[in-house]
This record gives sequence, structure tokens and C-alpha cells, in this order.
Amino acid sequence: MQNDNPNTERYIAIARACLKAINDTAENSGDREQKIQAVYQAIDTAFQAEFADYRKSVAIMATVLEKIASGQLDGEKATELARKTLDQQPENTRKAMMH
Repeated sequence: MQNDNPNTERYIAIARACLKAINDTAENSGDREQKIQAVYQAIDTAFQAEFADYRKSVAIMATVLEKIASGQLDGEKATELARKTLDQQPENTRKAMMH
């Protein structure tokens, strides 16, 4: 993966979590299905952690859009609210592409 890709750190964190789970399950004796589930759980946990900021940002923006769409704000206030919301967006969600 290219170093200029904004998701490089996310992919690395997820890959490390996966490799750790694979290594942990390879060392332990036990049911193959349980080992597979442990790896799947590690992948899910890593994805949830890496995309938590996106989910929070989307929820906030949806709330703001609902308020603007309600028609209760004039154009200037709607613009001001939109700008404030964008300014408060977490840094790692501003320019990063989501795959």
C-alpha cells in the first residue's frame, strides 16, 4: 500500500490485529472453528475501532442535516451551522478516503 494513502495506518492496524489473532490461535491447541472465530472477532474489533470516528462524524452530520432540512433555519444560519459542523469534524475523517 502506498504511504500517501490516507488509510495506510488503518490498514496496518487492522492487519496487525489479524496477524496477532492468527498467531495467538496457532499457538493454542483447540477447536479449529473456535480459532477461526477468534480471527474473525479480531478483524471485526479492529474495523470497529478504526472506523469509530467515521461513524460518530456521520451521526453528527446527519443530525445537522436534519435540522437544516426542517426549514427552521434561514440560509445564513444553515450555512453557519454547516461550517461549524465541518470545523468540528475529527481530523482523520476530513481528507481520508473510506473504502
